[in-house]
Amino acid sequence: MEIRLSLFSLSFFLLFLLDASSAQMPGFVSFDCGGQENFTDDLGLKWTPDSQLAYGETAMIDVEKETRKQYKTLRHFPSDSRKYCYTFKVIRRTRYLVRATFLYGNFDKNNDYPKFDISLGATLWSTIAISNASTIQVRELIFLASSPTISVCLSNASTGQPFISTLELRQFNGTFYSTAYEDQYYLSVSARINFGADSETPVRYPDDPFDRIWESDSVKKANYLVDVAAGTKKVSTKMPIDVTEPGSPPEKVMQTAVVGTNGSLTYRLNLYGFPGFGWAYAYLAEIEDLDSDESRKFRMVLPGNTDISMISVINIEENAQGKYRLYEPGFENLSLPFVLNLKWEKTSDSSRGPLLNALEINKYLEKNYGSLDGTVIENVASYYPSVDWAQEGGDPCLPVPWSWVQCDSNPQPKITKISLSRKNLTGNIPSDLTKLTGLVELWLDGNSFSGPIPDFTGCADLKIIHLENNQLTGGLPSSLMKLPNLRELYVQNNMLSGTVPSGLRNKILVLNYSQNINLREGDKRGSRINVIIGSSVGATVLLIVTIFSCLFMRIVKKRYAKQDQLEHALPVGSLVSSNSDTPTEAAHCFTFYEIEDATRKFEKRIGSGGFGVVYYGMKDGKEIAVKVLTSNSYQGMREFSNEVTLLSRIHHRNLVQFLGYCQEGDRSMLVYEFLHNGTLKEHLYGPLKGERRITWIKRLEIAEDAAKGIEYLHTGCVPAIIHRDLKTSNILLDKHMRAKVSDFGLSKLAVDGVSHVSSKVRGTVGYLDPEYYISQQLTDKSDVYSFGVILLELLSGQAAISDKSFGVDCCYIVEWARLHIESGDIHGVIDPSLQDEFDIQSMWKIAEKALMCVQPYRHMRPSISNVLKDIQDALVIAKEAAAVRDGNNNYLSFDESIARPSAR
Repeated sequence: MEIRLSLFSLSFFLLFLLDASSAQMPGFVSFDCGGQENFTDDLGLKWTPDSQLAYGETAMIDVEKETRKQYKTLRHFPSDSRKYCYTFKVIRRTRYLVRATFLYGNFDKNNDYPKFDISLGATLWSTIAISNASTIQVRELIFLASSPTISVCLSNASTGQPFISTLELRQFNGTFYSTAYEDQYYLSVSARINFGADSETPVRYPDDPFDRIWESDSVKKANYLVDVAAGTKKVSTKMPIDVTEPGSPPEKVMQTAVVGTNGSLTYRLNLYGFPGFGWAYAYLAEIEDLDSDESRKFRMVLPGNTDISMISVINIEENAQGKYRLYEPGFENLSLPFVLNLKWEKTSDSSRGPLLNALEINKYLEKNYGSLDGTVIENVASYYPSVDWAQEGGDPCLPVPWSWVQCDSNPQPKITKISLSRKNLTGNIPSDLTKLTGLVELWLDGNSFSGPIPDFTGCADLKIIHLENNQLTGGLPSSLMKLPNLRELYVQNNMLSGTVPSGLRNKILVLNYSQNINLREGDKRGSRINVIIGSSVGATVLLIVTIFSCLFMRIVKKRYAKQDQLEHALPVGSLVSSNSDTPTEAAHCFTFYEIEDATRKFEKRIGSGGFGVVYYGMKDGKEIAVKVLTSNSYQGMREFSNEVTLLSRIHHRNLVQFLGYCQEGDRSMLVYEFLHNGTLKEHLYGPLKGERRITWIKRLEIAEDAAKGIEYLHTGCVPAIIHRDLKTSNILLDKHMRAKVSDFGLSKLAVDGVSHVSSKVRGTVGYLDPEYYISQQLTDKSDVYSFGVILLELLSGQAAISDKSFGVDCCYIVEWARLHIESGDIHGVIDPSLQDEFDIQSMWKIAEKALMCVQPYRHMRPSISNVLKDIQDALVIAKEAAAVRDGNNNYLSFDESIARPSAR
């Protein structure tokens, strides 16, 4: 279905809503995305559906325990290369909070947890990675409006479809959240906590007239507000609190607090978006009755940050100049880690322990000022207020370009290509196009433009101009001769007149000006040999050129069709092993009848995945697994061809043995050896977990086997192979629990002499190399990152992503494990099912190596060979410790002492 946007829906509709909402609170907008009717919620907030948006699709969801109407629906968008935007009217130099929420609810019935980006204008705001179908993710941003509109856009889906549940805008007053850096940075909300809360319900509108959400410290989230000091108790008061300072928390928040009765308050919390520079404030009000001889004095201590031993001594009542008054010590430019350890300690002369009412922490998010051509191209779009392509919203280039423009890759990009062919455009060619100084290609053919061709001398990089099949008048301007890089100029079938400038005829140029009755070629003397098709040449020459072009294209088409058929039917290329000078044999081609017979007409289904369904079979006395492609899309066929190509040429004991393929009609299948013990994922935290306990030594052996297989791909193949989708479900186990790496549908060949392969991001959320995701530059270190995640899974028995195990704000195993390991708490990571039957030294060795593998930048990660060596060292340590523990110096069992074959 074609996705369309309408000006009414995207501009007038949203702007009208903003003005109409003023009866509730100036600058309040609340969109129920996918909703169908206006309603007022229990808080008194008025919700408006985005039902007049003519793009995207809506879906109903049903999540247990979620009764709020705005979360019963959502709007979702195609998983393509476009961005989809909501545009709001705002007031310049006014501060706002924009809030977006996301509740997946398995709306697509695929359990395909989406991962996509959300941006504010040209600035990438956040990456939304869904890890639980029933958990709401919230993103909030505080910004100073610098233009009359802002756009919130969804784009760049790496898995699933982008979607949104609600979108809200809240206007602030005066100097609310004013900083010295607000022209260069937004504030991304990381934590806003109400301490001492009497329930888990957050405090927001109408208690907070600006509808900020103050989360209760009673909410239990993994690794969020943990390590609470002994003696911490809640206190509260009914007395009014003076909260007249701009930006103060609401009175209800300040009427509760926590007190460290033993002399200290400590907390540890994960800060979304950090490490980085942030804005942090504590909100304090003395709400306990102190006797005349009592005092409350304390310091704030941030471990590792000696400058902060904050505001030397805090005496709330003295600092606030009275009881029940707000005091708000804080910093507006503070470097903070991802895991923040907070501590308040009473001074030696204080009789009462520290007190804390509320805390707010925001991260500085650097603004991207967007395309240098933003204003120019918006002017071009403004000429066509009633068409969909002119209303796409957001920046024309960032974070992804509009569908009809291309841009260069500079931080502040320029537009390099305009593609407006056959858009039914009328009037003169917009003069603003001549101001696009980086323009290389201009495609305006097939419209109804009239008037003269404008002067493009300001576009010195122009190489290609297509203006054919319009109604242009006047002559070919001599200014075109001044374009030094012009190589193609098509102006045929217009109403041009006069003479073709001799300078154009003297350029190395493909020039077509035929079917302009009154346009003449002029004097041919001195002209160079160029491809020129003009009215003086006549229809005969044009016909000859067309015939030759068609013949040429038919030959090329046949050649490529044959090549494409071969590429999709049989393995191509010449991948060689490093210890062989010739390509290995091609894969065996099975007939469909053979496969049907071997599987007994696909009787026993043993698995499924993104590729298709896997069936059990028996062929020539050997057990086999047959993977059946369920999609004949181009992407599916490409992955099929890719896997056949690679697997037919690589052989290693730690790679799943590929036996052949079948491709008949619309049927495509891959045939492998059958491995009896399923996947590593199933044993660690899947359906096979309880059947067979995997000891720590066996886990190390599995890691060693998998690392050997990956090492072979990286160093034993020429060119090297990057797997690109390593995960525990792609590590299979044979009847002896030996590991083999599988699934090469997404693998890529490395290019000799090149540091990386530019590649569209593919992979699995939780295992995806963050640097590859950002740069789209694939290297073997991307596999190392994924393998580091696998090592953490082997250590912990936890999945790569889980908000049940790690918490909503820390749903990735990498973040969760790093938090524990770097603080020295390795026991907080170790799988309880190991039952203390492990050597802690070998555990530490693997934990530290895993953290090295998941470093954010590839140059910080080890090679897979280095990782393999440390696994083997850890295995030796573990076996020696087991031998000592068992009182057996000959720690190798009979099976284990059998010489293990070489890795290659």
